[in-house]
Amino acid sequence: MSGRNFWIGAVAVLVLGVGLPLAPVINEYFFYAGYMVLTFVVLATAWNILGGYAGYVNFGPPAFFGVGAYAAVLLFKWVQAPLAAQIAGGAAIAGLLGFGVGLLTLRLRGIFFAIATVAVVFIMETLMINWRYVGGATGLQLLRPPVELFDSYTRMLFAVMALMSVAAVSIARYIQVSWIGRGLRALRDSEEAAESSGVPTLKLKLFACTVSGALMGAAGAPMPMYLSFIEPASTFNLSYTIGALGSAIIGGMSHWLGPIVGAILLGTLQQVVTVTISSEMNVLVVGVLLVLFVVAAPEGIVGLFKRIFKK
Repeated sequence: MSGRNFWIGAVAVLVLGVGLPLAPVINEYFFYAGYMVLTFVVLATAWNILGGYAGYVNFGPPAFFGVGAYAAVLLFKWVQAPLAAQIAGGAAIAGLLGFGVGLLTLRLRGIFFAIATVAVVFIMETLMINWRYVGGATGLQLLRPPVELFDSYTRMLFAVMALMSVAAVSIARYIQVSWIGRGLRALRDSEEAAESSGVPTLKLKLFACTVSGALMGAAGAPMPMYLSFIEPASTFNLSYTIGALGSAIIGGMSHWLGPIVGAILLGTLQQVVTVTISSEMNVLVVGVLLVLFVVAAPEGIVGLFKRIFKK
């Protein structure tokens, strides 16, 4: 997609994301489900910066997502910070966590790096379980402030997540087409060859880990207000890893468009299955789709379309 077409699409998403919540006739569940789909768009896009561009498979999205959510709760409980400040604070704290995790783990490779990121999830969850100020293991009920422009808080959060989706995709697209993306792809193909060619591999990996973590933290920051409640077990749930990784694999990890396509497809199917069958079937849906795409289209939907058009 050319730069001009991309910005036309981004403006269209912003218009729909902000304009639809102002329409009173639309069913409220549309915004409830749409918020979750857009959340996975941000998570999958953020995951792909490190996992797709650089080739470092990260199983730690719940850690960054949860840190962003708890940072937002802390700011709200401490100084009654508005939502914009909560999102900024969640992104900053999660970005710092990403930088720290990168310093400690990015010299590892393959399965060893993946296991290290899983360990970060359990460490952060344990810390929140034992922090009574933000609710501890029992969780914390939140009283949402009133909204003026929108009819409900869910509609307002849908518009906010639409803005965040456009911002996340814009960042991912810029990274892909810039020298940063070329460097990340070089170290993904062969880190030794990239280093010998003068590519600053460690700096690029730290950058990718920091940006990826910050975007995941920003995605998690509105969640406490969305649910009016927060507790460690659901906030640090590994289903966020499955959703982010699955969306990127199904859509295609080699292009910024892949995670968007995968997240919309996977998130919409999960919402439909939840309403029509049961929420327990979500994992089955993800598993079946992953097996199908890994076997039939290992490059994802975007890669499949590229092969078709080339032929």
